[in-house]
Amino acid sequence: MISITALILTYNEENNIRRTLLALKWVEHVVIIDSFSSDRTLEIAQASHPSVVIVQRAFDTHASQWNFGLEQIETPWVLSLDADYEVSSGLADEIRALDPSPEVAGYETQFEYRIFGHPLRASVYPPRVVLFQPKRSSYYDDGHTQRLRMDGAVRSLTGKIYHDDRKPLSNWIQSQNRYSKIEAKHLLEHGGHQLSAPDRLRRKIFFAAPAMFLYLLFLRGLILDGWPGWFYVCQRTIAELLLSLRLLIEKYNLKD
Repeated sequence: MISITALILTYNEENNIRRTLLALKWVEHVVIIDSFSSDRTLEIAQASHPSVVIVQRAFDTHASQWNFGLEQIETPWVLSLDADYEVSSGLADEIRALDPSPEVAGYETQFEYRIFGHPLRASVYPPRVVLFQPKRSSYYDDGHTQRLRMDGAVRSLTGKIYHDDRKPLSNWIQSQNRYSKIEAKHLLEHGGHQLSAPDRLRRKIFFAAPAMFLYLLFLRGLILDGWPGWFYVCQRTIAELLLSLRLLIEKYNLKD
């Protein structure tokens, strides 16, 4: 088995961190970079895994926080996880059986999105490189999120990670409001040719929210997933509406 450290960023994740860490019992080293949580995140983390190392750092940007975390890693490989990710048993077995060739710098995996434990048949959450060599990688900011720059080949894993954020809805709305400010500036500062097709649609302001609603509910079939499907569709539609409002505010210098 390759030598791995799990790296997790936290801020007030008491509703999620226990599930994340219990799914990592097979990982020998865990490093948590905490942005000075004010809830029971750290207490729960220390009780959920026998070898958790906690380092606190004030949050500035996602890329800076992740890169600071990579500096704490002493093993050849790192498994980077958000605090609401749960590594499936199938993915854990797959990682433990890896014997990577020298040109491989990382592995990406797909996600199964869950709403309070209920799996959805689809989402807009993209695959992500989660297992990689920190000495050959670094993060950079891209809008409200971060991306990974790597020196080497990336392979795909078949096992999945469960994405299941169980924090209160009020927390999610506050986060989306913060993200929309960053994302709106990012979209307006970049020309259309520099943006993906979904981001070009977002720049048109009026079309992204209804497009997201119809795409998820009907084309991706979430209308068949009951209330969890409706919950997710509403979340993503609200996120697009917030971004549209923020784009209007930024574009026309409206009072916030």
